Amino acid sequence: MKIQDIYNKAVQMGIDADPRTNEYIAKLLEKRKQKFEKLSDSQKKEFDQESLTNPYSDTRILHIAEDREVRKALVGIDIEPAEILLAKQLDDIDLVISHHPLGRALADLHEVMELQVDLLNQYGVPVNITEGLLKERISEVARGLNPRNNWRTVDTAKLLGVNLICLHTATDNNAAQFLRDRIEGKDLERLEDLMEVLKEIEEYKIAIEMGAGPKLFVGSPESRCGKIALTEITGGTEGSPKLMEKMAQAGIGTIVGMHTSEDHKKEAEAANLNVVIAGHMSSDSIGMNIILDELEKQGIEIVPCSGFLRVSRVASS
Repeated sequence: MKIQDIYNKAVQMGIDADPRTNEYIAKLLEKRKQKFEKLSDSQKKEFDQESLTNPYSDTRILHIAEDREVRKALVGIDIEPAEILLAKQLDDIDLVISHHPLGRALADLHEVMELQVDLLNQYGVPVNITEGLLKERISEVARGLNPRNNWRTVDTAKLLGVNLICLHTATDNNAAQFLRDRIEGKDLERLEDLMEVLKEIEEYKIAIEMGAGPKLFVGSPESRCGKIALTEITGGTEGSPKLMEKMAQAGIGTIVGMHTSEDHKKEAEAANLNVVIAGHMSSDSIGMNIILDELEKQGIEIVPCSGFLRVSRVASS
């Protein structure tokens, strides 16, 4: 597989695992095309034309020094200049894959947060409420990213001739689907029951040994789960803390996420909403592993680094 093939595969797997339907995604892309066609020539130059075929602004090819067949890939959750230098030191690394976005993909991270509107609506939160509360949060995220040195790692890759891509929401969608398949619809009465299910997942087993396994942030092991919602696994980054109350009002009893801020935790406590944090690096690794298994089937060797916990399910599939 060449770099473009890997990228295309990841994006399609992200679409197939998206909590929204393929038809919805197609309609979203069509609307973008219509908007693009109405722009002036100067505006078209500023438009991110990759967004016309890829619905995830945080999943991008960042630099191709040489588009060749990929036989070995260095994969990390966070790729920084140190990991680019590492790629040059290791033998025959054809591609570096970052989970977290870099460059333009990081600058535009806030754009994928719209996914949360549809996701929360599936759990019973009205779209107008989520949309209203998210506008403020999306603006906050955009302002926070604006002054950052988003291109530092990409610049390093360009100087050293290293191929670099990032796969964020495309892989997070797969992690969310993986966890939904194992949690939702099961008879999990107490939080301790939910924790036991999580602890059986290989990535979380490894994380437990590292002191970063699933944790109860709000609630006790004996607390009743109520309706469990995976609302903090995909969708760019954390939404508005004010959504905690709205989720509780919609009948959600427990949310499962990768991480949570203190503001989110306080709002959850005030709303009597249980919060289970499955783990950040480990949850990200689940989504990456699902896509990387497809690369492994094509004979590509995966070299993990920077927080990525490689668990192959190829042999057991």
